[in-house]
This record gives sequence, C-alpha cells and structure tokens, in this order.
Amino acid sequence: TLGAGVAQAKESITIAVPSFLTGGAAGPFGIPAMNGAKMVTDAINKGTLPAPYNTAGFGGAMASLIELDEGGGATKQVAEYRNLVEKRNVDAVVGYISSGNCQALAPIAEELRQFTIFATCGTPRIFEESPRKYVFRTMAHATADNVAAAMYVKEMFPNTKGYTGINQNYAWGQDSWRDFDLTMQNLMPDTVASDKTQFPKIFAGQYGSEISAMSLDKADLVHSSFWGGDLEAFIFQGNARGLFKKKIGVFTVGGTAAYRLGKKLPNGLVLGARGPYGILVKDRPSALNQWFINTYKDIYGIYPSGPAYQYGQAILAAKIAYDKAGSDATSEQLADALRGITFESFSTTIEMTLGNGHQAATENGYGITEYDSENGENVVKDVKFYPASCVLPPEGQNSVDWIKGGMKGAKC
Repeated sequence: TLGAGVAQAKESITIAVPSFLTGGAAGPFGIPAMNGAKMVTDAINKGTLPAPYNTAGFGGAMASLIELDEGGGATKQVAEYRNLVEKRNVDAVVGYISSGNCQALAPIAEELRQFTIFATCGTPRIFEESPRKYVFRTMAHATADNVAAAMYVKEMFPNTKGYTGINQNYAWGQDSWRDFDLTMQNLMPDTVASDKTQFPKIFAGQYGSEISAMSLDKADLVHSSFWGGDLEAFIFQGNARGLFKKKIGVFTVGGTAAYRLGKKLPNGLVLGARGPYGILVKDRPSALNQWFINTYKDIYGIYPSGPAYQYGQAILAAKIAYDKAGSDATSEQLADALRGITFESFSTTIEMTLGNGHQAATENGYGITEYDSENGENVVKDVKFYPASCVLPPEGQNSVDWIKGGMKGAKC
C-alpha cells in the first residue's frame, strides 16, 4: 500500500471543451473547433500522434471530453463554468471562441483556481488588463491579425487611397477595426480612413444597407473581422452586389470560409486565418501538419480550417502540461508546467512569451484567394507571413499604446 500523502497517478482525467455547437457560429467555426479537439484527444489517448507526442495519454491518463455549447452569452457561460469546476470537478477546461466569454471567464477561473486554456478568443485585453495565474491562451491575440493585415496591404496594395470597414458591434469588432486603423495610420499615413465605417450587431445576417453605403464610399478597400455565419452571409451578399469587383476585401478571419464556400468564394479576397492555420498552411510539410490535415480530411471529409487547428493545439498544450507535471497534477502544477514554454504545434511553433508566459506568440499571415478549377478547390496565392516579433507588442506593453507609439521594438 502507498504511504499516506503519496499522490497516486490518475488513470483518467476529464476535460471540459466549450465551443459553439448551435446557432450562426456553429457550422463555420464551433463544430470544426470541436472536431479538432476530439480528433487530437483521441490520437493522444491512443498514442498515435507523430513524434515527439507519440506517448499515450495525458501524463499517461486517458482523457474524456465533456462537450459543451458556448452559446447563450457570458452570464450563462460563467454559471456553467462554476458548475463544471465546483459540481462536476473537471480536471481542465480547454476551449472558448468568443472574446466576450473569455473576458468574463478569466477572473472566474482565477477565483476558482482552475487550470484553463483558452483556445481561440482574440481580445488582447485578457492578459493586458490583469496578470493571470491559471489561465492560458495558446494562440496569438487579435492585434497580430490586424497589424499583419495592414502590413500585407502596404506590401501588396501600395496604391490604396482609402479604406473602410464592416465589423461586429462588440469588443471583437471594435478592437479589430481600431488596431487595423491605427496601424494603417502608422504605415500608410496618406491613405484615408472612411468616417462611415459600419458596426452592425453580431449575427445580424442581413447587410444590404451596409453594402450600399460601402459601394458609394470612395474607399477602395474594405476591412472586416466578421466570423462564423456573419462572414459567409456578408461574402455572399457583397459578391451578389459586385462589392468585391469594386473594392479589395480584407478578411482577418476569412480562412474559415475557404473550404466551405468552394466556388462561391470570390477570387482576389485577402484572407487571414488568425495566424498560421487552415488554408494558409496547407502546404507546410511537417509530419505534424500533414498528420493533422490527412487525419481530419479522412474523418470529416473536408480540410481543417483555423478553428480545428486552434482547438487541436490547445488540447496538445494540455497534454504537454500533464506529461511534464504528471496525471495527478494540481491546477497550480499544470500552470507551472505550461508557463513560458515553447512547443511545436501542428502548423507552427508556439512561444508562450507574453502575459508572463501565459499568452502565445506566433507568426501571422495573409494570402489572396483563387479558385483552382483543375482540382475544384480554393487556394491562396502570394502568401506572406510576418514573425510574432513584428506583429505583436513586446512583453509588458499594451497593444493600443504600442501601435500608437509607432510599434517600437518590432522586428520584421
């Protein structure tokens, strides 16, 4: 028998994985995210991931997932999170897409001392407003999306005279436009920002009046951080009205539409994927990336988009933490194991260098859509990536101040 006080290795752990499983964000975003989490968890349990992750389990323990719907707003998510921790005693929480939800949950996770990995949500505020001990985010925040977008515009469309935007009217859309606008003022001071930028409410779905206004606007470029069903609806409606024949469309989360829309995606759109994910990295030859693409395509019949990668890598980070700390590790020990590390993920290297080692830094890139009629699929050409040190503020600096101050210390 084991002596008193000796922790016994656990044979199984429970990981709660919230994602949008119903509503407008589910099909394009939430379900691919959950698919990525399930596929990677399954491979970890079986020990079938490529090296160096080919050991079975999370510190040897088998993980079962509790799949949760992230819909219903922040108040509901906070109540559900408390229930997961206090009543269901989950070992780890991995997921979340919405910036609003992550913003509300970060202080709750700290209060409950629960090891939590945010997979996607973009707002820079989570680690810039307050230090965290138990909360991590394994992908870069949205400042990188918008700084990289402006850099790409300067490089590829140097004659842009003016720009406008259509972004959802909440933290995500407002912050995305702000960061793009500030960077454009910095990099291309002679271009003019429209005073008629559009902020429809999230999941509005109908954009007729906004498209009319943008068609009349002098600006030759349209910036949008739309995601989920809003993104697809706007592309369809804008395309039907000839908007993208008149304007350059720059979509910071456009990658999720690339495989779903097929021939209906216009050529010549500037697409981002919130980092090195999805269609932007389809040709990266690493064993981990090719395993991810081929396995996902075999199981789900479509190539993996950004959300699948983002959730997959968050689950992978949980494995790395458990492998280092042991299957019986406390939230505190798991946090110590993940803080500040660098690891190879499916499509890129993740460096946990910001937010006191809790916030990932990665490169960010863009490409231009083109339909490949020979293979019957969308591709991106002129793909360019900008290193993390070029598009994210240095440790300890606030994003807005950094951009306003001329992005000092950026290494491009």
